[in-house]
Parts: sequence; structure tokens; C-alpha cells
Amino acid sequence: MSDATLSTVGNAARLLKAFLETGGEAGVSELARRLGLGKSTVHRLLTTLVAEGLLEQDPHTGGYRLGLVVFELGHAVPAHRQLHAAAGPVLAHLREQTGESSQVGILDPSTQVPEVVYVDRLESAYSLRLFTETGRRVPAHATSSGKVLLAHLPEPEREKALTAAPLPRYTTHTIVDPDALRAQLDLVRERGWADAVNEREIGVGSIAAPIRDASGEVVAAVSIGAPIARFRAAPRATLAAALVEAGEAVSRRLGWNPEAIP
Repeated sequence: MSDATLSTVGNAARLLKAFLETGGEAGVSELARRLGLGKSTVHRLLTTLVAEGLLEQDPHTGGYRLGLVVFELGHAVPAHRQLHAAAGPVLAHLREQTGESSQVGILDPSTQVPEVVYVDRLESAYSLRLFTETGRRVPAHATSSGKVLLAHLPEPEREKALTAAPLPRYTTHTIVDPDALRAQLDLVRERGWADAVNEREIGVGSIAAPIRDASGEVVAAVSIGAPIARFRAAPRATLAAALVEAGEAVSRRLGWNPEAIP
């Protein structure tokens, strides 16, 4: 395979990954700017990826978005497929129990500031609810799911996540001081759940608990999110108990047995 071919493959991969940052749809100009490539090059890549089903073009706006094939590829990953199967019924029960949107997130520590990727989600039945599509990325340090996942990292990995780059501030409530965040993560490990109120977005609250695999390792987090008025109306201890129970239910479906783990 020639260097030119490898370069094209690399640019196609970069283009697909750019949609993780756009929040949905993007046009040729925006993608060219993000990638530092010429518009003609980006257009050729887009045309090829649309033909293969990896991208779709909106006939009305002309913008591009990830296609169904990308979704299918994601569900073909064995670990994610197993997690999806284990979490589905539990998310449905959690949504019915709390009335709020429920989701499962995993940690991507490869980014400069670690992020949570939502891999499964069920929307609330309320007309006023949070809209967070599956596949969306959010900053780990400013979300309840992220705090759960950061709290259970091995200490060297956790320290790297807290100090590799300055933690972005999203609101006045975002915890950006590493020492303050360390203290909060210690609390998360001690009590078994995390919350985030007005930390990523004003007017939004969430609460999360860990999901463990058969070895007892925390591999994901289950959470609910709600507008702050409804979130504060429910007793925090009641919501926490529901999330811990949900996390343990998914964990057991993944083979976790608390009696068997030292």
C-alpha cells in the first residue's frame, strides 16, 4: 500500500472522528477547517464515505452526519454488545422507577481531558427532558458518570487524568482544581455513587453508580439526568439507592458476583 493511500485512509479516519466533536451534522467548510484539509479533498472523502454508508447527507441542508453503518459497527464490538444486552432491561426499569432519562456511559481516557461516551440511553417520558443522544461525549470531570469512572481508575491513571491538562470550566460549579476533584473522587469510592449539579450545564443534575464486569472491575457507569427542579425535588438518598441497585443489576448480568470477589 502506497504512502498516498495510507494518507487517504488516515484522513478518512480523522474525518469520521471529527463528527465526535461536531455534535451531529457538519458541512464541508467546517470539516475542512477542523482537519486542516482543502475543501476539494474533504468533499472527495465525504462522497466516498456516503457511498459506503459510513456517512449520510441531509438532502435539505446539505450537511453530513454519521451513517447507520457506523452505528452497526459500534454494536459489533463484543464488549459493547454484551454491555448493551445486560443494560437494556435495567435502563427500562430505572426510567420507569425514576421517570427520568437513563443512560450507560464508558470512559475514553485517550483524549487530553478524559471524556464519557454514552453507549446506551432511554429518554424520559416528560416533555421537559434532557436530550443526549447515544454516542455523545461529555467531559468526565463535570458529570456524575465521569466521576464514577475516574474514581475507580487505578491511581496512576487517575492522576494522569487529573493533571495531564488543565480541566476546563463549564460553569461556576465545575470542579477544576485537582485536589478538590481528588477529594470528591475519594467520596465517590467511599459511598458508591456520584452526583453532578450545575457542573456541566446550569439547570441540569445527574447521579450515577458503577457497573462492574465479572472480575469486579468498573467498566461503565449507569446514570440518570434531569432538569434541576425535578432533580432536587426527589430525595437524593432515594435516587442514589435506585442507581446503586441498577448498577449492581447490570453488573450481575455481566457475571459479577460480589460474594466471589475478595
